[in-house]
Amino acid sequence: MKNQNEPIWDAIVIGGGVVGCAVHRKFALMGAKTLLLERGGDILSGASKANSALLHTGFDAPPDSLELTCIQNGYREFMEIKDRMNLPLLQTGALVMAWNEEQLSKLPDIVAKAHKNGVMDVEQIDKEEIYRREPGLAEGALGAVSVPGEAVMDPWSSPLAYLTQAVKHGAEYRFHCEVESGEFSDGMWTLQTKKGPFRARLVINCAGINGDVVESICHPSPFQIKPRKGQFLIYDKAAAADINAIILPVPTAVTKGVLLTKTIFGNLLLGPTAEEQDDRWKAEVDEEVLKDLIRQGSKMLPTLANYTVTATYAGLRPATEEKHYRIADYPEKQWICVGGIRSTGLTSALGVAQHIAQLYTENFSPLFELNPPQDIIWPKMPVLSDYHERDYQHEHNGGIVCHCELVTRREIEAVFDSDIPPECLGGLRRRTRAMMGRCNGFFCSNKVAEIINNRFENTLAVEELK
Repeated sequence: MKNQNEPIWDAIVIGGGVVGCAVHRKFALMGAKTLLLERGGDILSGASKANSALLHTGFDAPPDSLELTCIQNGYREFMEIKDRMNLPLLQTGALVMAWNEEQLSKLPDIVAKAHKNGVMDVEQIDKEEIYRREPGLAEGALGAVSVPGEAVMDPWSSPLAYLTQAVKHGAEYRFHCEVESGEFSDGMWTLQTKKGPFRARLVINCAGINGDVVESICHPSPFQIKPRKGQFLIYDKAAAADINAIILPVPTAVTKGVLLTKTIFGNLLLGPTAEEQDDRWKAEVDEEVLKDLIRQGSKMLPTLANYTVTATYAGLRPATEEKHYRIADYPEKQWICVGGIRSTGLTSALGVAQHIAQLYTENFSPLFELNPPQDIIWPKMPVLSDYHERDYQHEHNGGIVCHCELVTRREIEAVFDSDIPPECLGGLRRRTRAMMGRCNGFFCSNKVAEIINNRFENTLAVEELK
């Protein structure tokens, strides 16, 4: 049954993770009439909500790979647009640490790969230089690879900016809108969802952890998602002063390993683990695994024992049987698959979007008419970074509501007047940092509920706070 009130969309993007938001933005800026469908209550409801928040140079990506191209194109575009969108960046650089002779022997190959990938400022440094830069590290380091271009970004405001820019150019989105099935007939897709049917000339599958299930709507999926869980620890903000760069391990064949990094919000992050599991929705933390993670972190940075862990979280990466990105286009079915985007997705998202746009132009066009905007609108996102100027430092902000994260009343109210207001508590927290500090909302949740009640009595976020 067709929904006569729904338009026929040029393109429907399935999945509101960082890649889906970037692809949605790209097609909106190309002038396509585009809709994003997300099964969760907000963007970043799946794999994208739990990551290391690093902007990668691609120094360790597979040479001559699509992943490398997307990472480096995404890095360049982010650097070009970040100031226009008010997106903060912390330029820390990174050190790939060797703690034993075997790891030390691998450092020249890491440098050689970086240079082959065009990241020419990567160099090996000795232990004297390590401790000059990082005096707080444990004794015993033998050498490291310095990667100056690695940086720390805001993992939530960036994809929200991509979606916001898409909406400002006429694109739309639907949350709580899981795609359940679909039918392709007479050059048109009809997707059945929790909110009824939607029709489009082109479908772009960016469903992440559910990517193989969505892909099977078009054809037998050529890949299978094998969820890989990563658990993280967040230390109190004072701990962040004990390192300067991102501290990376020498990677193994299975994982890039456990890292230490500042976060853009002023904390110190330790993780992730790499654990295979069958369940693609449960991302639970395990006390014993976290204790082992603490032990691993303390071996690298002994002062961690002096600080409190203020939060833990876990996320699932949409790994497949093969390590490379599973991107493919099917012009005869008017379908593009964007699958298997794992830990590099936050950086590569804009580059992936460029690649998908190129695939459309070369293999599908003119499937629909494009009407690019004459003038590009650049939304300015609220800055949540502890290393940049914040709203609480300005007058008439309504007072600080969340004292752990220094969130003002004006910031909380503003998100409900934004182009993409939150529809769940997680969305509110990610947009403002309210209730995400060391007390986890113990002191401010009642005040937050009062503010929301005064503005939107029936909002879902209020119900979640009760």
